[in-house]
Amino acid sequence: GMNFASHSLVVVTPVYEDVEASSRLFIELAAQFGDSVFVVAVDDGSVKSPLDIASLERAGLAGVVLQLRRNVGHQRAIAIGLGYVSERIQPSQRVVVMDSDGEDLPSTMPELLVGLESEQVDVVVAQRRRRVETLKFKLFYAVYKRFFGLMTGREISFGNFMALKPPAVKRLVAMQELPIHVAGAVLASKVRTAGRLIDRGPRYAGQSKMNFVGLVLHGFKGLMVFAEDVLVRV
Repeated sequence: GMNFASHSLVVVTPVYEDVEASSRLFIELAAQFGDSVFVVAVDDGSVKSPLDIASLERAGLAGVVLQLRRNVGHQRAIAIGLGYVSERIQPSQRVVVMDSDGEDLPSTMPELLVGLESEQVDVVVAQRRRRVETLKFKLFYAVYKRFFGLMTGREISFGNFMALKPPAVKRLVAMQELPIHVAGAVLASKVRTAGRLIDRGPRYAGQSKMNFVGLVLHGFKGLMVFAEDVLVRV
């Protein structure tokens, strides 16, 4: 990517069939961070509306679009984006992983980045303060968190929205668990993690791509990251 090293902030975001929402994200990122941000947008094999570099250029953002030849899923797309970043990253740069559907707000990114100023912190994760979700989802999520705790002996209280220092990016990319479940890999990697309570925005456009089956599968993949612990505890 052009002049990757000259930006203090690198944003990794997966995009799947969602030019409209991602374009809004890009405009907001440009408004908030301008020239200091470099975007690595990972197009997860979109067929109907593939993302191209023009939507970054229209927003006036520096960045690249990594076009995957097939649909690999949200977590693996993030892992591919982080792999791209890890090979180019400079010691002073900071990385933010975020979704492109509007729920991860650029306005809350400084809150995450401020947490990275501590010498003792490698990754700052967003713990969601407000979720606009259905009762069914809330119920499922509460049960899942209990089950996950029972099975792994760990608490998982965050998703993909996070800020990272370069050593943490390199360490995560070296983990085979990363493409399976990003948050699980962060837990398993033993990087020093701090949480910040962050409000979520409403989804920009369209319905969630995560249907119930996808959600349950994502949950089980989180357990797979800790397969050894789960076997021992069972």
